[in-house]
Amino acid sequence: MSPRPGKRSGVLELAVLGLLQENPMHGYELRKRLSGVLGTFHAISYGSLYPCLKDLEARGLLVEDGEAAASAPLSGKRARIVYRLTAEGKEHFQALIADAGPDTWEDDRFGVRLAFFGRTEASVRLRILEGRRSRLEERLDALRSALARTRERLDGYTLELQQHGLESVEREVRWLDELIASERELPGATGSTTTKTSAAPSGHAATTTKSGAGIHPSAHGV
Repeated sequence: MSPRPGKRSGVLELAVLGLLQENPMHGYELRKRLSGVLGTFHAISYGSLYPCLKDLEARGLLVEDGEAAASAPLSGKRARIVYRLTAEGKEHFQALIADAGPDTWEDDRFGVRLAFFGRTEASVRLRILEGRRSRLEERLDALRSALARTRERLDGYTLELQQHGLESVEREVRWLDELIASERELPGATGSTTTKTSAAPSGHAATTTKSGAGIHPSAHGV
């Protein structure tokens, strides 16, 4: 059994498998699509993408599509290698998106899991959303406590920065509340798996945007 990848490489692996699940791609196209899924804060270089592809190939999760490469015109130019998932790769991706454990609630993994919610079972989506909200509520408690202790010692700029961070987390909690409410309204949705509710103040609008890969956060990052 292959060792579990690190957090960053695990996020990249999930994104690569998810995109190749749609259709085979060559490296340049895959890198462009990854930038859309992972966002600007997870810029993907060829130096990180190709080792990931080679690792997935070595584990039998994808193959280089020889037929696509052989069909390139005889122009003297090097044919682009096209990557295609194997049956094992598709199975592995399904196992990854069935996971709703604490790792999926973290900042670096939550966004990419959300990108593939369109292919995730409803019960798993709900557990991830509720877990993410619970994690952020813990963060809110810590931020509020720290701000209350240090407010008198902070200069105006640092205080504004701390307040901005607090409000960003509050906005994301409210946004998650809306997503969770929508999930619970779907036919066959399961009940709540957590009991803690958000204490974030109201007054800020929350929005979402959609793409072919799923629902993406819009200006709710922390």
